[in-house]
This record gives sequence, structure tokens and C-alpha cells, in this order.
Amino acid sequence: MAADVFFVDMRARHKENLLDKLEKLFDRAGMKDLIAPKDLVAIKVHFGERGNTGFIRPQFIRRLVDKVKSLGGKPFLTDTNTLYVGSRADAVDHLITAIENGFAYAVAGAPLIIADGLVGKDYINVPVGLKHFEEVKIGSAIFHAHSLLVVSHFKGHEVVGFGGALKNLGMGAGSRGGKQMMHSDVLPEVNGEKCRGCAKCEPWCPAGAIAVGEAGRAQIDPQKCLGCGECTITCPHQAIAISWKAEPHTAQEKIVEFAAGALKNKKNKAGFFNFVINVSPECDCAGSTDDSIVRDIGILASLDPVVARRKNLWGWFGLLLAQTG
Repeated sequence: MAADVFFVDMRARHKENLLDKLEKLFDRAGMKDLIAPKDLVAIKVHFGERGNTGFIRPQFIRRLVDKVKSLGGKPFLTDTNTLYVGSRADAVDHLITAIENGFAYAVAGAPLIIADGLVGKDYINVPVGLKHFEEVKIGSAIFHAHSLLVVSHFKGHEVVGFGGALKNLGMGAGSRGGKQMMHSDVLPEVNGEKCRGCAKCEPWCPAGAIAVGEAGRAQIDPQKCLGCGECTITCPHQAIAISWKAEPHTAQEKIVEFAAGALKNKKNKAGFFNFVINVSPECDCAGSTDDSIVRDIGILASLDPVVARRKNLWGWFGLLLAQTG
């Protein structure tokens, strides 16, 4: 039986602002039942790329942090490193960007932990046995957390159409190599002009498919290659290019499989908030934020990421029809 979805609109008054309504939403949606005293609680957020302003404001996150603390939980804010090389591709740049965007401890009230470590190698292989993957790479901090709150900004996305709870959970919990697995349907190739034969990629290939040949350049055996993406994110010379070649429906299926992996050990310990606010046409990974394509709607909460996403889409389409006549 599907879980309920709870909603607060954007109306605010002197005696009840939107932050107060978020706290009520937390209680009404049953989030308090997910957290036991001393639980390590991962609050999965998107810290926003440098130059982006559409991400969820840290003042909202602070209220969720305080609610977790009031229940005896130990919250931390987390996200995984990006596959593309921007301001969040490694933990150092990622943390700097997060703090620049307002997620300092003094504001958000919780420490920041990049879930897949310094360069995206800190992950757990979680068995899922689904259509595309036998196992998926989930950032270790998210996997090892006792409870999980997924706080998503609903907005457009160039691959999946719209990103909400499932996108934030699946793509957002995957390591850098996991993101390559989701984004690409083709195997990696070595650019011989860029490769310097440093062999740093060799030990990270789980299939033993890559080796430096007699010509002093790395070579990938396509018969052995698993397409895991570890060589792509390991190469310091960008000689094994990131591949973005994936059909949208295939990428969506892969994201759902990663979402299943992220929730594998979180039965009755995961909750979802979707902010249908600042609905920009592109992801918060963009280095800018375009004008919203629809007015602000409100905040939804549920214990079911699928139901929450469906409610988002129906609400958005209904409002769009109303605005366009």
C-alpha cells in the first residue's frame, strides 16, 4: 500500500512562516518515527554548484537538523562528488562550495560529509540484481548512516526531464564511478594522445581490463570491461573521457536501480522532502540559475519516494495548465 504524501503551500503569516510549516510537515509525515536516539542521520541535500542560486536554502535545512537533534539523532549534511569537473568534483572543492553557498555549521547546524570521500573512491558495492546492474556503488557515508532524509529540489533536468526524490537519491547517492555507470551506455576508451602511461588507472579496474602496453599507453580490453567508470574518474590527465551517451529512459532506469541500492539497508528508516520552489529549467549542477518556469507551489513530504515524485509531476502539470489557460 502506497504511503501518504503531505503538503504545505507557500502561504505565510506573521504567526506562522514557511519554516514553521516545514517543522509541522516533518511531524505530520511521520519523520520522527524514522529516527532513534544516537542514530547517525544522513540528510541528503544538493549544495549547489558555484554560481547557482536555485538550491534549497540552508535555513530550511537548519529546521530539519534541529528536528533531528530534538529526537536524539546525530545529523550530518551530505552529497556525493560530481562526475563532471566543476566546483564539486572532489571533497575539498565540494566543501568549499557548500560553505560559500551558506551551508557552514554556524548556519546549518550540522557537519558536512562528502559521502563518497575525497575523490569519489569511498563507496560500498551494494547488490541489487536488477535489469542493468547486479550491484551499484553507493557513497559509504550514506550507506552506513542509520537513517536517511532525502531533501530534494524539484526542477528541470536535461536527461531525465525533471529531477525530484528519485533523481536526488539515485544519482545523488552514487559515487563518481556510479554516476558514469548511470550516464553512459558505452564502454570507455583511452585517448592515446593524452595518456602518459602513468598506470594509475590499472589498480582501480575491478575486472583487470586495463593495462599499459608496450607503447607506453593504457589499453582497455572491451571483452573484460564492465563499464564501471573507475578508470574515467581516476585518470589525472583526462585521457579516458567521460561519456554522456545514454538514452533518457535507460538513464532513468539506472537511476532507480541506484535508488534501490541506497535504500537497501534503510527499511523504515528513510523519508523524503520535495521542495517545489524555484522550479528552474536545469539542474542545480548548472553554474547559473535561470528564471523559474512555474510559480512556487510548496513542500511535499512522504515516506515513499515514488509517490512523492508522482505528486510533484501531477501538481506541476496541473499548475502549468492553469497558468497557460
